Amino acid sequence: MKRYSIMIIVIILCFLLQSTFFQALALADVVPNLLLIITVASGYLRGRKEGIIIGLLCGFIIDFMYGDVIGVCALIYMLIGYLNGIVNMLFFRDVLTIPIILIGISDLVYSFLYYVFEFLLRGRLNLFFYFRRIMIPELVYTVLVSIILYRLLHNLNAFLERKENKEV
Repeated sequence: MKRYSIMIIVIILCFLLQSTFFQALALADVVPNLLLIITVASGYLRGRKEGIIIGLLCGFIIDFMYGDVIGVCALIYMLIGYLNGIVNMLFFRDVLTIPIILIGISDLVYSFLYYVFEFLLRGRLNLFFYFRRIMIPELVYTVLVSIILYRLLHNLNAFLERKENKEV
């Protein structure tokens, strides 16, 4: 129960940072996707179930605050959490390069699916403009920030696992 309480606090804190502090530090008019980093880290470190739950929470927060249609981001984040949860079984958790690569791939998948649901279905067909102006700058910024944030989330996960093992 402590894990879920702490993760909700981390999600809210990262959402607040993403929507306030990083708005002031926007590069090329984009901000890093901190909630995506949390979703990928949760799926990669804890598995499919936790990846889906964290993805759902992160997606609903974005949908409720910024979305026109409730559930689009939640669906995308759940998919990303699930896919990264599958990768949990394939790689070692202590290697830093694999999660950073997964965050980059997940950001591209998120940006493309968001484009499909929000723009393509409305007849806005300029994918290359979206790719050049939004997807690539967000990818670079998110990956750079994820180097620090993932390490913090990894250490938090290790701390919580030690606490859970002591309680059992």
